Amino acid sequence: MTDMLKNVECGAIIQVIGAGSGRTFDIDTARYGKIIMMTDADVDGSHIRTLLLTLFHRYMRPMVEAGRVFAAVPPLHRIELVQPKKGQDKYVYTYSDRELRDKLMEFQSGNVRYKDSIQRYKGLGEMDADQLAETTMDPRHRTLRRINLTDLEAAEQVFDLLMGNDVAPRKEFISSSAATLDRSRIDA
Repeated sequence: MTDMLKNVECGAIIQVIGAGSGRTFDIDTARYGKIIMMTDADVDGSHIRTLLLTLFHRYMRPMVEAGRVFAAVPPLHRIELVQPKKGQDKYVYTYSDRELRDKLMEFQSGNVRYKDSIQRYKGLGEMDADQLAETTMDPRHRTLRRINLTDLEAAEQVFDLLMGNDVAPRKEFISSSAATLDRSRIDA
């Protein structure tokens, strides 16, 4: 058994899905028709999603091949409009820093007023239950991204680079990437 399978959380996920793992994985015995990963919208959430994708890639790959694994896309920001127009939502959610900048420029050019205190979610736990339900869980409003084999292979490569036993490629990646680092994207 690898370290991943010894991990309590990974073991619990495999157990809950109920279809075994690795060569013994049997998709026909899976308890669920769809698996939705819900992680924070920040870099920590991306790291956790990479770990989960690696788990599925290595031990439950048929779920992905069958198109049954999804990632929920939670918002990163919430903008509260001041006196929204009829039919306009009071809250506008954005999913990236670029989308936020674009939306704010759109509001400014259209003379749409919004409160200066824009909510930035550091994690799903910062949302109240209604916000989480509306933006990330309600099938009428949520965005799901179907995970495919390309996603799995990319996750596996990142996982091996950043967490693998071979130090030289990781050191080279860190050294070469440091100059291009956007410090504003680092969570405080």
